[in-house]
Amino acid sequence: MPSPNSTPPPSHVTRLQAHAEGLVRRLRPWSWLWPPAAFAAGLGSFFLAERQQWLGALLALGMLAAWLLLLFESVIGRLLARRRYPTLAQGAPQFIAQMIHQETLFFCLPFLLATTVWSSGQALFTLLVIGMALFSIIDPLYYRVAERLRWLYFAFHAQCVFLVVLVTLPTLLHLTTYQSLLLAITAMLMFSLPSLLHLTANQRGRRWLMALTLLLPLAGAAWLGRIWVPPASLWITATALSPSFDVAAREPKGERRLTPDALNHQGLFAYTAIHAPRGLREEVYHVWRHNGEEVDRIPLVIDGGREAGYRAWSHKQNFPDTPAGRWRIDVMTEGGQRIGVIRFRVAENELATLADGSPRRPPGLPGLAWRSLIPDDGKPNSNIISTDTPASSTVRESE
Repeated sequence: MPSPNSTPPPSHVTRLQAHAEGLVRRLRPWSWLWPPAAFAAGLGSFFLAERQQWLGALLALGMLAAWLLLLFESVIGRLLARRRYPTLAQGAPQFIAQMIHQETLFFCLPFLLATTVWSSGQALFTLLVIGMALFSIIDPLYYRVAERLRWLYFAFHAQCVFLVVLVTLPTLLHLTTYQSLLLAITAMLMFSLPSLLHLTANQRGRRWLMALTLLLPLAGAAWLGRIWVPPASLWITATALSPSFDVAAREPKGERRLTPDALNHQGLFAYTAIHAPRGLREEVYHVWRHNGEEVDRIPLVIDGGREAGYRAWSHKQNFPDTPAGRWRIDVMTEGGQRIGVIRFRVAENELATLADGSPRRPPGLPGLAWRSLIPDDGKPNSNIISTDTPASSTVRESE
């Protein structure tokens, strides 16, 4: 019969812990390879038609597991100690969470870089994500925040959850960008609760009440800030302005200076090719603005799956009596996220934009098309969305 002081034989839990800790020790020296590998996986998933659905699902499950591990780290340690099992190695949960954070941020980054409209507030959001990605690879700073500022650490994790839901759900479940945005905001708010509880730790009896109260302004800020969030599953592949349109060929045609007389006589066609994941069907809008003021909002329904983008166009016929000035056409999702923009000028002289019907890629990195940074055909890119007008417009759509 074993004595009371004898060491019990290793159990399944002990062996599992030993294997996990050994794996962590072996991975630590090679952890610097993880961010570039995650970024490469994001690029590969972005360019594949189905975007590696299993990888997105695995990433989402990993975020949930990391959140639970961080949330119950101390509870798990006490349970193991009470049952005389060795506790988790110091820093092991943070190391696992760090790898998942790096995988999430660097995986999602190509989607944001490709769909950000850099001339808008979306640039600030994407730069924030780049800053978070850099933070996740600076070990001294990352672990200091993890140990000393738990509320900020859980807030960081909640933002990672927001990103993974935003990027993966349109492809995994064929949800619209608006539905995915709502679910991403909801998930972020739920995962922010531990952060708020740490922030209100001194408010003992009212801790939960104050945390739930703080969720309300956080939800409001997230909703108002949605217009700065890039539509991670949609981007414009081509835009054009033209005085006429070949419906059979689904192509803009004709050429004309955008003078007030030309617009009042023929109106104007705005053509956009929008890339979307296969299986996604979504309503978008051509929002015409004149000198910054919205004058028309034309709905279009697009279907995903076409590599060159779903070809959709709107024809605006009723313009103001004095249409001269700066026009902008914002291509927007139902949730208010900007997909792209077309700008043009209406004037009596050579300052007027030439609508030549030539589809061109928008500036920046739409779909990570690096070649779009190089001007082609020697023509200036004058087609970047929009105008405003009263509401009497015809709408056409096409695959």
